[in-house]
Amino acid sequence: MTNHYWIICSMVFSCLVRVYEASAGDSDLLYRACVKQCEKTGCAGERCFSHCKFTSDGSSLDGPWYMQEPLYLWWKQSTCQSDCRYHCMLEREKERAEHGQASVKYHGKWPIRRLCGFQEPASAAFSALNLAMHFHGLWNIYGLLSMNAWFWSAVFHSRDVDLTERLDYSSAVALLGYSLVLAIIRSFGLRNDAAGVMVAAPIIAFTTTHILFLNNYEMDYGWNMKVRIAMGIAQLLTWSIWGAVTHHPSRWKLWIASVGGSLAMLLEIYDFPPYEGMIDAHALWHASAVPLTCVWWSFIKDDAEYRTSNILKKVR
Repeated sequence: MTNHYWIICSMVFSCLVRVYEASAGDSDLLYRACVKQCEKTGCAGERCFSHCKFTSDGSSLDGPWYMQEPLYLWWKQSTCQSDCRYHCMLEREKERAEHGQASVKYHGKWPIRRLCGFQEPASAAFSALNLAMHFHGLWNIYGLLSMNAWFWSAVFHSRDVDLTERLDYSSAVALLGYSLVLAIIRSFGLRNDAAGVMVAAPIIAFTTTHILFLNNYEMDYGWNMKVRIAMGIAQLLTWSIWGAVTHHPSRWKLWIASVGGSLAMLLEIYDFPPYEGMIDAHALWHASAVPLTCVWWSFIKDDAEYRTSNILKKVR
């Protein structure tokens, strides 16, 4: 539950950010002027970028970007626009600090400094830690989908481009859909294959259709947010109600995961700028998912042992 709960929260937050793209920072006239000038001249302050130099027909003077860097550096290649936005953002934040003004968001995100090519190094690192936590055990398809979702979350926070965004969102939706199937089957104790198929078929069909819609028709952030909220609430209620009525010896772990995740949501509600330009509330939110994921996998192990012992008792 913890893993897909965090995916729900993370994606809802991302959707809310993108639905309202214009933030205080990118509405700043000085910032806009800096970006516009940079894209024309290829320089932001004292820094200049070779891939911002174009010929009269619009092509780069140094050739395509994949000819400008060695193969092992392709992953960190930035565009002219992204570099201009980043360095103009740093310039404006420096000016704001000198005048005693607070930090503001740019294009829906806090001004976080890059590290070794990573756009959001802390969030990427904590996503990778969450990925590592799922190596504690593989609950068949669920474990694989969990690791896949956290892998693309780490990649997306490292390089926010159209492809990584689609893979991150699609992976999260796939995990949410399958997690909902597991929640219903486990909570209602559906052991009959026919009953399991009746539950899984419509949910998997809807999830697949939704992913295809996002990738082939329209990346509708608003609709995507509504779908994830609905699926997330359904799962959270299913696990919570089951945890309240069951006599499972490890039900307290379900409550730790649920209550802990809810408390961690305060980090997003009371959002704050990045400390030293590196760690913001969203990164700490990812960090708090790491111990909660350990609790969740501990419950899965306990549940497997509990169910096995019940089956053995019936056989005897």
